[in-house]
Amino acid sequence: MAGPCFKIEKNFPEPLAGVDEAGCAPLAGPVVAAAVVLDRAKFPRGIDDSKAIPAKAREAIYLKLHKVARIGVGIASVEEIDQLNIYWARMLAMSRAVDALGFDPAMVLVDGNRCPRWERPSQAIVGGDAKCRSIAAASIIAKVTRDRIMEEHAREHPGYGWETNKGYPTPEHVRALDRLGLTPLHRRSFGPVRQLMLAL
Repeated sequence: MAGPCFKIEKNFPEPLAGVDEAGCAPLAGPVVAAAVVLDRAKFPRGIDDSKAIPAKAREAIYLKLHKVARIGVGIASVEEIDQLNIYWARMLAMSRAVDALGFDPAMVLVDGNRCPRWERPSQAIVGGDAKCRSIAAASIIAKVTRDRIMEEHAREHPGYGWETNKGYPTPEHVRALDRLGLTPLHRRSFGPVRQLMLAL
């Protein structure tokens, strides 16, 4: 199967931003979104859905993207996730990512089936990170940015394995929750975390 390309993007005016997020499923940490405007004549090779790229390759493409693309990053905090729920926190992070570009794109393509409630031309693309090169680039920026954040938090809160599991509900992380308890970075609104709070 062919990877992401510009076939869909070519149907829309430029400048066009692709938007994606990372970190909806973890038990801890923020949700991070990225907006990326690619130069269709100058972009790194190997851009794909971030989940399909090994970590070292993701890091390399991330660094190259920062040299040739316009990038905006938006973050919704753990507190915002718990207040709004993860769906609306995700939308907030994506809105912040586009705002962080510093200009208004002519079009925004969003990974998923819905766009945030904003006043800008946009379209949701289901599976966009596997189809649209701009969205795939955004998935890489969002993933690497969030991974780095969780690696920093792992040093502040050792024992949960965040340097490898990045806050996702791995067996190691769940066992650490039982053993060490909650940190301020755990999402109180998420089931496994809420169950532990009830047990305390």
